[in-house]
Amino acid sequence: MPLIFVRSLIFNTLFYVLLVVWLIVALPSYALPRRVIITVAKLWSRSNLWLLRLTCNVKVEFRGLEKIPNGPLLVASKHQSMWETFALVPLFDDPLYILKRELTRIPLFGWYLIKAGMIAVDRKAGARALIRMTREAVREVQGNRQLIIFPEGTRRAVGAPPSYKPGIAQIYVDCGAPCIPVALNSGLFWPRRTFLRYPGTVVVEFLDPLPAGLSRREFVAKVSAVIEEATDRLIAEGRREQAQLSGRARDAAPRET
Repeated sequence: MPLIFVRSLIFNTLFYVLLVVWLIVALPSYALPRRVIITVAKLWSRSNLWLLRLTCNVKVEFRGLEKIPNGPLLVASKHQSMWETFALVPLFDDPLYILKRELTRIPLFGWYLIKAGMIAVDRKAGARALIRMTREAVREVQGNRQLIIFPEGTRRAVGAPPSYKPGIAQIYVDCGAPCIPVALNSGLFWPRRTFLRYPGTVVVEFLDPLPAGLSRREFVAKVSAVIEEATDRLIAEGRREQAQLSGRARDAAPRET
């Protein structure tokens, strides 16, 4: 545990240093087309994954990449950690997120979010904000973007009961694009509400796409069922890996004589 603490401290420090570096490097993108800042975001994401592996021995395995359709797409991902908010970006041509409006007010970082065409939502505005958000999301997806959305709305701890929100179903029905469900086990290695990062392999699995045209009820039932089933399997797999790593660490520890 002391080693994990030290490595996590190093990673978190360098993570924010790296963020500041990229914020400065990206300054010229303000005067360039929007796709330039999307490219910078992809490079930033890859640098974070490299740093995480270097400092904390957290690797990543993407499965089912061949299942990702081209063109307009809804990406419905399990949400256990901050990790997937950046790690999925490089996998799509023109990724799009829905985020809290407060994030757009952060100097530089928030301005880049606006430049990238992300959708900001004022949660205090109630139903009107949700209607406006849905319209913007549909318009962007129909404009050939890939909307990465977390159907549960917020991060859920590993093993917590699922809580899927109805908003994604409305976007799916209105945009007329397919949806690819995504399962993962990131919460085992980058848990929420702690700065500790645990060694192992984050597995992200892209499941069979759901075609456009399903009813709201059928879509919600299918997307939640396939994500939860696959996520349970990946969590079990990740816990076995953690047990193996823990056993190796004990075996390698010096013994008293």
